Amino acid sequence: MLSSTQLNTMFQLQAGMNFRVDPNWTEAKYPYLRAVVIEAAEAIEHHGWKWWKQQHCDLSQLQMELVDIWHFLLSEILLRNGGDEEKARTYLETTYARQSAADALNFDGQEYALGEFDLLELLQTFIGTSAAGRIELGLFAAIMRGCSLDWHELYKQYVSKNVLNFFRQDHGYQDGTYKKMWNGREDNEVLVEVMATLDAASPAFKDSLYGLLEAAYNH
Repeated sequence: MLSSTQLNTMFQLQAGMNFRVDPNWTEAKYPYLRAVVIEAAEAIEHHGWKWWKQQHCDLSQLQMELVDIWHFLLSEILLRNGGDEEKARTYLETTYARQSAADALNFDGQEYALGEFDLLELLQTFIGTSAAGRIELGLFAAIMRGCSLDWHELYKQYVSKNVLNFFRQDHGYQDGTYKKMWNGREDNEVLVEVMATLDAASPAFKDSLYGLLEAAYNH
């Protein structure tokens, strides 16, 4: 699991982005778990589930869907804690500790041994629990393992994506003045390059990444 500092960083970023979307987002009470359901269904599509045709599992797209799901899980946790980032972090830590220690998941009157499920079964169960309004972090962690995604990589991808989104907003994305091509390369390419030079475990990762993007953009 992530450190308290890393969790604080993610909740700070998520709350900030939610505020940009709608300053009254805590009162609006958007259905974040509905978004989780849709993203998880898209993950199933990237995995491939149709027995009547040949399909190939796209692991990188699966991982990207999990990062998107994490955005909405963090938002739901924040919402349930009134937007208080400290309370949200404590909620996440205690909930994950309890759920990850359990041998089985109880849902709809049945016990499910998650260790016996394949990835598609895990995703399908996650859709069900999310649709029922439950935050199942232990189940999400099992899905991460099935997608070869550890917490460190989730943190790095999540923070990087958010920092780039903030950078775009700060540099005219909404009014159309933002330049997505930087010296012949897309901003996503530059992001991957500068991200590789930093230690994602550092408390300064977020700010350092933004600073390097700023320098590359103005170069």
